Amino acid sequence: MRRRFAAVLPTLVAVAASIPIALATTPASASASCGTGVADKDGSSWNKTANGANQRSGSSTSCAINGIAYNTQRLDYHCYTVAGSYTWTYVRNDSTGVYGWIRDDLLSDYGSSVYCGF
Repeated sequence: MRRRFAAVLPTLVAVAASIPIALATTPASASASCGTGVADKDGSSWNKTANGANQRSGSSTSCAINGIAYNTQRLDYHCYTVAGSYTWTYVRNDSTGVYGWIRDDLLSDYGSSVYCGF
């Protein structure tokens, strides 16, 4: 069995190399300035949580705090952006109605998988 696989492997590699792959590229940094809101691009469910994370008006700790998201509150992800070495997700707190940006490492599942694209 191993010999058959070894004989077929170079052909599989050649075929795979010839198939174009569309990669989603994310810019090195495309932060949301303070006061930036975005439309809901992420259709995932609202069962996401954070444990005492600040919801900010932009994707920076220098932006104002709009509210705080707790682990008992459900969040609706809209999309994410990149600010320096962090990613941030724009959320609507379903429990409070507050919108804001939360750094992804503070979210229960590390944030949205949909890029905001601005």
